[in-house]
Amino acid sequence: MKAIRYYRYGPPEVLKLTDVDLPGVNDDEVLVRVRAASVNPLDWHFMRGTPYLVRILAGLSRPRPSATRLGADMAGSVEAVGRNVTEFQPGDEVFGGLEDRGTLAEYISIRQDGVVLKKPTDLTFEEAASVPVAAFTALQALRDKGQIQPGHKVLINGAAGGVGTFAVQIAKAFGAEVTGVCSTRNVQMVASIGAEQVVDYTREDFTEARQRYDLLIDIAGNRSLAETRRVLVPNGVLVGVGGPNKGYWIGPLTRSVGMALLSPAVSQRMTFFLVYQNKNDLAVLREFLEAGKVIPVIDRTYPLSDAAEAIRYLENGHASGKVVITV
Repeated sequence: MKAIRYYRYGPPEVLKLTDVDLPGVNDDEVLVRVRAASVNPLDWHFMRGTPYLVRILAGLSRPRPSATRLGADMAGSVEAVGRNVTEFQPGDEVFGGLEDRGTLAEYISIRQDGVVLKKPTDLTFEEAASVPVAAFTALQALRDKGQIQPGHKVLINGAAGGVGTFAVQIAKAFGAEVTGVCSTRNVQMVASIGAEQVVDYTREDFTEARQRYDLLIDIAGNRSLAETRRVLVPNGVLVGVGGPNKGYWIGPLTRSVGMALLSPAVSQRMTFFLVYQNKNDLAVLREFLEAGKVIPVIDRTYPLSDAAEAIRYLENGHASGKVVITV
């Protein structure tokens, strides 16, 4: 089968479309023919080996053989099942993710109790594949870290990206009043997915506005903590999801250090987290998708052979919604 592999750290050119063995299927596993996958910042961090923190997981000087795969999101059809599998059967259309990566491939094997469920019937494979990592991040930021409540005023800084487009819609599904921050070209799109107010950051500084928010989901991470704090109510919550990729050691996590140091000294709560893929949250997202409360936003699609170009485009930071790979 064909799969994307990389054997040294570096720019997208290190990615190779390679012939590899078809994965085996153990008694508790299903073999999935991948129809679509999507790319996330996680992919280019592992590809480049930066921040250096990822090399603790993947290999210090070069990727370990077990870490040469990319892709955490997928949608496809079940080709075969192990003898203990009862939840799925061949022909089922499924979606989900792999914690140890590898969905940029024609086939994957995944445990039936892993992060995989039957795909919503109204979604295309491309739409379903765009969901897991980005929507998990948005859901956990809002519900678990932000403790969102109906009627909350929520600001999404970075509302037009992969996580942001899900965050706007999931916040609306929880009954919040949502303001999104994005560039001029994305204002109409962010409004169309549910934001009551949209701030064009090229024309207006959201940190200078009079409006105060109960919860700020900071995906862009492009303003100082002092600036972001002043748009929160006294007991508001700032959840850091991403940030500029500055520094080779911990990169975007640098911002989390500042949050941890400052949070005990101020009335607002500031927290940073790493997403956790799990089947229960995938079921929550499927309910939102089936109810039409969340509709994936896809910027571009690329064939598997152009995965390097897809990651290059994502890395440039201008994607509106998700970047998807068709397989």
